Amino acid sequence: MDLSELERDNTGRCRLSSPVPAVCLKEPCVLGVDEAGRGPVLGPMVYAICYCPLSRLTDLEGLKVADPKTLTENERERLFAKMEEDGDFVGWALDILSPNLISTSMLGRMLGRVKYNLNSQSHDTAAGLIQYALDQGIEVSVKAKADSLFPVVSAANTFAKVARDQAVKNWQSVESLQDLDSDYGSGYPNDPKTKAWLRKHVDPVFGFPQFVRFSWSTAQAILEKEAESVTWEDSAAEEDPEQPGKITSYFSHGPQTCRPQLPHRYFQERGLEAASSL
Repeated sequence: MDLSELERDNTGRCRLSSPVPAVCLKEPCVLGVDEAGRGPVLGPMVYAICYCPLSRLTDLEGLKVADPKTLTENERERLFAKMEEDGDFVGWALDILSPNLISTSMLGRMLGRVKYNLNSQSHDTAAGLIQYALDQGIEVSVKAKADSLFPVVSAANTFAKVARDQAVKNWQSVESLQDLDSDYGSGYPNDPKTKAWLRKHVDPVFGFPQFVRFSWSTAQAILEKEAESVTWEDSAAEEDPEQPGKITSYFSHGPQTCRPQLPHRYFQERGLEAASSL
């Protein structure tokens, strides 16, 4: 898997795909979609699709596609290579979202965007990959009782995990940090080794390297404790000191706090406001 594009610029997103097998343009296909790296506080999140003709599904099963969580990294890479060899009937595509993109989107720091939560990013990425397959001319049917089709989802997860493993292993720090070590444990927020790594690599002024998803609560807690406090010009407008009230408060006769209703995200992103006069 060639991740050179990501290695040149790992601050945004990277789309990779295999050639579309000719047979997939002639026959109805089954498609699976899955992700790797949604929960960790370190590294990218990867979504992947895998597809093959319905008539060749038994051939895919014959490759011994198993739940990637039960496989070692080397076993996943061997399985990936085996599926690559069968490129005459198996196709794939994946989308790699960098930690920087995930966090800046979640915090609303992307130019012209409001806050874009992880669920929305995941949904849109998965939908975008499926749309990519449809745009290539691949015919996908939605089937009920799709238990027999699960191997193609496992195959998609294998592609996603192999891509994430390689991306993490070959990560190029844009900050050119000489002492950035790779002994960070699992990368999950509740891992003591990961927390120790975060505390070691936080800068009191510049925060974390872009390998870290700084929007995660674990990272934010360390920033609040270890880093200098900064007040941004737009902080006051974004922060809402009021906590959500209890549901029972809607049925009481007490004073109600009147909060301005924000316009739809479409108008916020484009800087559009209602005109009171022309």
